[in-house]
Amino acid sequence: MQVSEVVPEFEQAFSFEEFNRMQREMLPALLESEENVVASAPTASGKTALAELAICKALRDGGTALFIAPLRALTNEKESDWERFEELGHSVYVVTGERDLNPRRAERADILVMTPEKTDSATRKHDSARYSFITDIDCCVIDEVHLLDSEKRGSVLEVTISRLRRLCDPRIVALSATMPNVDDVAEWLDAPPETTFEFGDDYRPVDLHADVKTYTHGDNSFADKYRRLYRALDLAEPHVRDDGQALVFVASRQDTVQAAKKTRDEIAERDLPIAARGDYDFHTETQELRNETLRNSVLDGVAFHHAGLSKNDRDLVEEWFRAGKIQFLFSTSTLAWGVNLPARCVVLRDTKLHDPLEGEVDMSPLDVLQMLGRAGRPGYDDVGYGWVVCDHADADKYRKLLRDGKEIESRLAEDLDSHLNAEIAMGTISDLEDVMSWLETTFYYVRARSKPDRYDFENHRERVRATLERLVDRGFVETGDDLGIEGTPLAMLASKFYLDLDTAERFRALSEREHIDAPAVLEAVAGAAEFDSVSARQSERDAVNSVLVGQDSGDLEAGGRKVLAILRSSMTGSTPGELRSDAWVIQQNAVRLLAALRAFLKRLDRPAAANLVTRVEARVENGVGADAVGLTAIDGVGAGRASKLATEGLETPADVRDAGVDGLVDAGLSEGVAEQVEASARDLPDVGIEWGAFPERIARGENDMQEVVLRNRGRGEQAAVEVTVNGVEMTAKSTFLDGETTVPVGVFGGTDDEMEFVVRVAFPDLPLLPVTDSRSVRVD
Repeated sequence: MQVSEVVPEFEQAFSFEEFNRMQREMLPALLESEENVVASAPTASGKTALAELAICKALRDGGTALFIAPLRALTNEKESDWERFEELGHSVYVVTGERDLNPRRAERADILVMTPEKTDSATRKHDSARYSFITDIDCCVIDEVHLLDSEKRGSVLEVTISRLRRLCDPRIVALSATMPNVDDVAEWLDAPPETTFEFGDDYRPVDLHADVKTYTHGDNSFADKYRRLYRALDLAEPHVRDDGQALVFVASRQDTVQAAKKTRDEIAERDLPIAARGDYDFHTETQELRNETLRNSVLDGVAFHHAGLSKNDRDLVEEWFRAGKIQFLFSTSTLAWGVNLPARCVVLRDTKLHDPLEGEVDMSPLDVLQMLGRAGRPGYDDVGYGWVVCDHADADKYRKLLRDGKEIESRLAEDLDSHLNAEIAMGTISDLEDVMSWLETTFYYVRARSKPDRYDFENHRERVRATLERLVDRGFVETGDDLGIEGTPLAMLASKFYLDLDTAERFRALSEREHIDAPAVLEAVAGAAEFDSVSARQSERDAVNSVLVGQDSGDLEAGGRKVLAILRSSMTGSTPGELRSDAWVIQQNAVRLLAALRAFLKRLDRPAAANLVTRVEARVENGVGADAVGLTAIDGVGAGRASKLATEGLETPADVRDAGVDGLVDAGLSEGVAEQVEASARDLPDVGIEWGAFPERIARGENDMQEVVLRNRGRGEQAAVEVTVNGVEMTAKSTFLDGETTVPVGVFGGTDDEMEFVVRVAFPDLPLLPVTDSRSVRVD
């Protein structure tokens, strides 16, 4: 059946001309029905076209479609792929955490592409002007709905879809790899039998032979990687000699590079035929690669692929692999969830991986099945071969997975308190019956009814009631006389910033301290529950101790000390090499936590402390010194330029303003950049403190009321103004400082012979050093 016959107005949106058997069977459900749809089909069987057909119907009906992709990298892929829709006059807009949201573009988009996490965030804030677009969705396509069973992300997807259905009740089209309990997902989403599909392996374009191979486990984990690599190459070699290709999945980005290097040596030893050798045109093409290591590797028919490569390099590797110019491709699991890049044989060299926040963990069974599903090239192979390489102790577990598949379970119970807190904070739950009604909209409830013994369904009401009582006891929820419930400010902050509830309590305790300094801030973040699973390997502990020598780390355990060491060394851009592999992930999570802590302090009317946290956050993110951190408030000044300017003696925005464009050019900036930086610096607050007729002396026992003038010559900004006398706070207020404002200061002749008056102005949302000035008054 031709695309041009079925959806003629969208013919150019598809990358093929004819629908396959599976797609043909689903056409009536997708295009002629308004019902929700659930489809489970083997990997590489053509599910992407199902998503596109559902989107076509939504667009044809004048609606807006939301596509939920399992990974952020895949949202970018869809933006590129669906330029075909743009060419037909339908706008596509990707909303992710790494991009600044343009609410107008989001509101006007015909197709929105988001991750589960970003959709969760948007639905939590649906009543704000910024995210109101999320309530206008007519069709929601969930790609890889079996992500529900993901340990970390499954519950997020589950509660987000339940919330979205309450908000605007869009048509749901859920697509999945093969899963035994597709009926449970269909019941959750109210998809009737006639629009629920379970396609078996006979719908795979190429048969799959999957098996488990073991290796001899040693005492050295580094040596074990190479034992598994040699096992993988042994499995792949016959297929490469027979004009096939091998896709080998490994645990990390660094492993893809190292495995590719070793494989180049091995194929030379084994004298394997490599298509790229002698292809001079291909040699010329490889000059387009930006990664030098990759450029050298592909000439030997070996490549690596991971999210850290530039899009240009990833696209070229994919193109050359499809063209048969690359025989061995090493990749992380990301490739299994996104690009349709099949190979004659697929080998999982690693079944365990190192997570910076969790330590060593088993690879998800979902990832294992996704990766093996890439075996077999349609149109080239009659059968694809997939192997899991593992230790003898794990062999039976993986054989059972390959034989029986993986039923999709709900992960909601594992994080019920946080998700229940979020719903109460949003006001969607106001009493116990609302709690039960909400629970009945979840996949957890459906699955618990399906497997009551496994989920202890008989006692679920008591379990939910106990969870609610704990939220009340911990200060997240308040109960009223009418037995109603509502979230406290603590609940709202925890929900807004996706905090573990233990972390929210930790931040509240810090916020209530009389004195807060930078070490206390760092210790609070390093001890956050989000970092509970961080482990310090033996090889890292010396590096941790060297960073923390002579510094108090409180009651932190080894993992927390590692986080603290990474944060402290990040502030000066001096993270030891032994800690760098985990540093980026820990830094990114710490920056989010610091932003939450700043919000806590502002909510509790501690704006000066909030400014301190803002400066700590900027230093962790940019690696600049305490004196130069204010430079990062200037648009266009990141870590590199801040360091360069500080080295030249320009440490503050005031220094930049005083230097002018010529001074910035002398400091090493180009003229165009200097003009932008200088203009941005002038746009920041520029506060002067004017004491007027403030007295130098006062008689003992007398009082004199004075006014200190604060003059802001730059942009208006929320500010905290504090006046102290001999270190004792006399006046503190928060104000929007724009132009000129006065602060009343009482001068009195007390028992001290001299009084020092200090006026301090801090900006809670900017990493600017507080502006401080003082006057001394003699008491006669």
